[in-house]
Amino acid sequence: MPSDAIAAIVDQWKRERPDLDAAPMLVIGRLFRLTQTLDQHLRPPFAAAGLGSGDFDLLAALRRAGEPHVLSAGDLSRAVLVTTGAITKRVDRLEARGLVSRSVDETDSRGRLVTLTAEGVALTDQLIAVHLDNQRRLLAGLGEDERAELAGLLERLALTLPEHGD
Repeated sequence: MPSDAIAAIVDQWKRERPDLDAAPMLVIGRLFRLTQTLDQHLRPPFAAAGLGSGDFDLLAALRRAGEPHVLSAGDLSRAVLVTTGAITKRVDRLEARGLVSRSVDETDSRGRLVTLTAEGVALTDQLIAVHLDNQRRLLAGLGEDERAELAGLLERLALTLPEHGD
């Protein structure tokens, strides 16, 4: 009896195409399924705070930058791994809520700087605590050593993969 849906899929491929090794699906398929499941459990607190998809990532990047919580659009794009166009849309939404402000970069008049407001700092600090508690809860099925081992394995896997666009 397969242990989960991915194991069942691999078993089906073994039956239908025994000449192929479907074992990579046990890792990649589970990573995809876990990503979807985790996202469903992690996003509700952000939605409850009125944040759209990715908005918290931008706020958190600014908060992690330290005082005075200012980054350029390019720096934000690299920090949250999305295009500068996506950053602009997120900043527009967050600026309308008073969570960030935008200003001209004094060193480059074409550049724009995004600053986390005091309200943005307070909301981000509140949500990161909720987010980390949520993550801890989701990982509760693994022991501390298992979490550390999994983190190390995922890091190793990430280091072996080509960067996006390579």
